[in-house]
Amino acid sequence: MIRVLLAEDHVLVRNGIRMMLEAAGGFLVVAEAADGREALQGVRTQAPDLAIVDVGMPNLNGIETTRQIRTISPTTRVLILSMHTDPQYVREAFGAGASGYVLKGAAFKELLEAIQHVLAGKSYVSQGLPVLSADELRRGSGLHPSSALTSLTAREREVLQLIAEGNSGTEIARDLGVSARTVESHRERIMAKLDLHSIADLTRFAIRNGVCSSEQ
Repeated sequence: MIRVLLAEDHVLVRNGIRMMLEAAGGFLVVAEAADGREALQGVRTQAPDLAIVDVGMPNLNGIETTRQIRTISPTTRVLILSMHTDPQYVREAFGAGASGYVLKGAAFKELLEAIQHVLAGKSYVSQGLPVLSADELRRGSGLHPSSALTSLTAREREVLQLIAEGNSGTEIARDLGVSARTVESHRERIMAKLDLHSIADLTRFAIRNGVCSSEQ
């Protein structure tokens, strides 16, 4: 029985995937999550064989979630679900440690095929997307026009996403369990590293670099 964690912020989509997996047989959904932090908690408590992760989740996006899953539970394979067809997102997902990338518009048959590849230790990229070499996928190269985003720590990227999603300093402090002053320090360091000077600039940068979606 393959133990699966589903991380997707849309309940209907998450329920649909769970029901299809259960109907296919051989899968047990051991945890569900509506955002990245819930997903990480599920990985810590359940250590699933497979995590199916939406790239556009709130609080902690799928790329950052993937990166942390691979640190917390190296044996957990990650399969990214995404509506983005830009090769940048594919490279970024694999650079964070994902083993597969499937478009949300794919048929369930393709999702099962991707799962089989991933669990067998292979890589899978959704049909219709540009074919990337194994070397490109391993490196995750060419993700961003500059190295600015990679200069941020994992916590700074998390704070950047929360700021871009419109959360106040007080809300971020509460969500992360830190002081408002700590959040302010993070924000100041992020602005200095990125050479940005307003919340609007941070938001535009976050959307442009895939830290969060403009739809959130």
